[in-house]
Amino acid sequence: MRKLFKRFSGLAGRAQSDPLDESASEEISAIQALAEAEAGGQDDNGNEAADDDGADEDTDAEDAADDDGEEENGENGWIPAEDEEGQLSIDVYQTNEAIVVKSTIAGVKPEDIDISINNDMLTIRGKRMEQNEIPEESYLYKECYWGSFSRSIILPVEIVNERIEAILENGVLTVILPKAKVAKPISIRVRER
Repeated sequence: MRKLFKRFSGLAGRAQSDPLDESASEEISAIQALAEAEAGGQDDNGNEAADDDGADEDTDAEDAADDDGEEENGENGWIPAEDEEGQLSIDVYQTNEAIVVKSTIAGVKPEDIDISINNDMLTIRGKRMEQNEIPEESYLYKECYWGSFSRSIILPVEIVNERIEAILENGVLTVILPKAKVAKPISIRVRER
């Protein structure tokens, strides 16, 4: 991860440390050490050369750990899909009568969708199940998200819970949240006695 940052950011060797921020200082030192090692060259296998003090860097351990010091999973450093929940993309707009939430959730059955409201928070949860298991090595591209997803939004106005509608049509979920009638503000004049 650090090698990628150094190579693509163009910042290697130019960062300056702030003595008040120890964690940033450690990160900058690590980047500078990698830059110096690369300046010293690499062997035919792409391994980094030794530091100026002659000690070999343990870059494999550094590369395997992310910024929090946790081990990365897989070759590309992504967490496996079964451990994460996808975020649902939504459009939210309002009319004079309602708040409308729309989302494309093709491939999800209505019984696999849970919509709830708690106070002023709308939450949509669901699970998109892959129909057939395809071996990972057979994929040329894998961009579709399979698994659990959710999205929560804060509603900007009060709604009438009893009149909420949720419709799934052609892979598009539409949730209609009717606005509660808001009493018009009135002005009260204060009299002096």
